[in-house]
Amino acid sequence: MQEGRLSEISESLESAYAEHRNWDFIKDNPMFWFKSLIDTKHNDKFNTIAKSGVPSPSQPPHKEQKRQRLPLIVLDAAKKPLYGSPPEEIDISFKPILHNNETVGYVGLLPPKEFLHPKQKEFLSQQKSALILAVFGMILVVVIFSLPIAKHLTRPVKSLTAATRELASGNYSIRVPVTSSDELGQLACDFNSMASAIEKYEKARRQWIADISHELRTPLSVLRGEIEALLDGVRSATPEAIRSLNAEVLRLNRLVEDLYQLALSDLGALNYHKKELNLSDVLKDSIDLYREEFSHKGIKLTTNISKETGLFIFADGERLHQLFVNLLENSLKYTDFGGEVVVRLFKQNNQAVVEIEDSAPGVPREDLTKLFDRLYRVEGSRSRATGGAGLGLAICKNIVEAHEGSILAYPSSLGGLLIRIALPVVRENP
Repeated sequence: MQEGRLSEISESLESAYAEHRNWDFIKDNPMFWFKSLIDTKHNDKFNTIAKSGVPSPSQPPHKEQKRQRLPLIVLDAAKKPLYGSPPEEIDISFKPILHNNETVGYVGLLPPKEFLHPKQKEFLSQQKSALILAVFGMILVVVIFSLPIAKHLTRPVKSLTAATRELASGNYSIRVPVTSSDELGQLACDFNSMASAIEKYEKARRQWIADISHELRTPLSVLRGEIEALLDGVRSATPEAIRSLNAEVLRLNRLVEDLYQLALSDLGALNYHKKELNLSDVLKDSIDLYREEFSHKGIKLTTNISKETGLFIFADGERLHQLFVNLLENSLKYTDFGGEVVVRLFKQNNQAVVEIEDSAPGVPREDLTKLFDRLYRVEGSRSRATGGAGLGLAICKNIVEAHEGSILAYPSSLGGLLIRIALPVVRENP
């Protein structure tokens, strides 16, 4: 705006200079040239300047207005003041006044004391008020809408927090409602799954402790009763009585040894001395140990192990022998007199597969997945007459998994149980 004013004032001054050929008209009567500026075709540009304190030609000057001067500085060609005096502390940009391509003077404007026009100030004040109202309105709208949203979002978080405290205090049956399908809903589902798994493991732990107590109590009670009978003289210390005591001690020893093996396996401390060996040789040696016992019980033992079968695996021979002995002993215990047991060995998908299949009695389908659980037996009464404590298959599972294999139970075509073991093959005999 100043540049535009200076250009117009410079043109008017140049015209006045051309008319008078000097600047004496300014020195003699400053109001004359000011009147000339006001009367130019650009007088609308200088109304603000004229109203700032300089009287218009049609009005007599007021005392206050006489003392006020136009914020204009005019210098001659030698930069001597013609009108106004430039203050030293303010740097003013002067525009040259040209006449016939010669600089005949300079004109400049003093910086305004007030940068904005009153109307501009009023406009800015209105805008500021409107902006403040808009901001407060937006804050109010945000508060109105955000409080219900925040409450809606924090409700499942608070529910999860409370449920977590309950779970930590031992309430494993606690569950949280799933009210959405977003991330919070997925978190609630994951929490429920975790709580369900913890509850399952806690029940298994309690059942495990109860079963161990039961298994230990039975032989200890028998031992205590027989020993008290011997001490009281109710029974004589005959070889039969000693053999009965020895049988209970052996049973207790087997149970403790099985528990020890499982504990070592869980801790990763069970030693395995693996090397490359022929699986058929280990399986045949294990079967040969039980041929006579199967024959004595009237159970037909059939093996389907080809002489050419040479499946080499990387394994611990002693642990594999323990695996096969446990499975054969299970078949011997639970297969009815006059039944049949079939043992097979073959290769399938670069794995050596061992199947041990026996005849009736069978296992209900709903119990097949539980057979490898510790201390689990199909008989709910856990009768001592049917054999062990239900740790044999759990030990078998640990041994197979330690060899990076798998062991599964299926219904047998013979009416009993089929155990299938798959172990990775290192190489095969040509």
